[in-house]
Amino acid sequence: MQEQDLQLIRNIIVRAKRWDAFFGVLGVFALMVGVLTFAALFVDMAIQGIPRLDGDFFTSFPSRRAGQAGILSAWVGTVLVMMVTAMAAVPLGIAAGVYLEEYAPKNWVTDIIEINITNLAGVPSIVYGLLALGLFVYQFGFGQSILSAGLTLALLILPVVIVATRESIRAIPQIIREGSYACGATTWQTVRDHILPYSSPGILTGVIIGMARAIGETAPIITIGALTFIAFLPPLPGAGEPPAGLFDWLFAPFTVMPIQMFNWTSRPEAAFQVNAAAAGFVLVLMTLAMNGAAIWLRYRLRKNIKW
Repeated sequence: MQEQDLQLIRNIIVRAKRWDAFFGVLGVFALMVGVLTFAALFVDMAIQGIPRLDGDFFTSFPSRRAGQAGILSAWVGTVLVMMVTAMAAVPLGIAAGVYLEEYAPKNWVTDIIEINITNLAGVPSIVYGLLALGLFVYQFGFGQSILSAGLTLALLILPVVIVATRESIRAIPQIIREGSYACGATTWQTVRDHILPYSSPGILTGVIIGMARAIGETAPIITIGALTFIAFLPPLPGAGEPPAGLFDWLFAPFTVMPIQMFNWTSRPEAAFQVNAAAAGFVLVLMTLAMNGAAIWLRYRLRKNIKW
């Protein structure tokens, strides 16, 4: 009887290992489908676009002639819009996450706020564009400007930053807070000296995800009135006659890389398709560079925490 029980246990273990191996292979297959699809698209885009990349492509404005068209206004606009987005969304999102986790009382009001923040992370981006059109463009009078675009994308990624901040803070052991309070520290001192340093790698992950989503958005930017063809740059502070103010560039018309690509792909000439592929390749590199810088910073922060 004992030998039969052992054999039965062996059979159960063998069967479980088979299922485990099956799901492992299935997971690898699903991963490879996504990775290989992206790799194939990226390689095809690189093959088409890399020959078009030269100095003139980065320093020329868009043109009706494909051979003379460039992405100067598009990449400058993208960088400026991302700067406004980061300056608006990151501090506000981190502060909101810290407040909800460390300061806010646990009651039904807080529960409603948490549910709404989670739901906002899944709202279609066009809804944020319509909201920004009525709020920033018309109500606040910012117009169809870099400031309106940056604030729109900041609203778009704000729930992502808040949720990532809260999850990172929750992962910190409660004993760290208790030890800080036992030494006489206030809540703010605990947050400043312990909570934020230990949770910063996870917070940066949320910021990376949010910024990577924002840099490729098109619908909300088109909704607030981004230009599809622009042959000038925002004014530099102190340049021109009369000299431009320090923040005049915030209210300048703009375009961004996804809109420039959309404009080129809508044209029937094959040369414009090559331009779009080159612009897409540059956009992917910009996203990877931004993510790489954030990952490096996260690594440094984790290394400092270990010490």
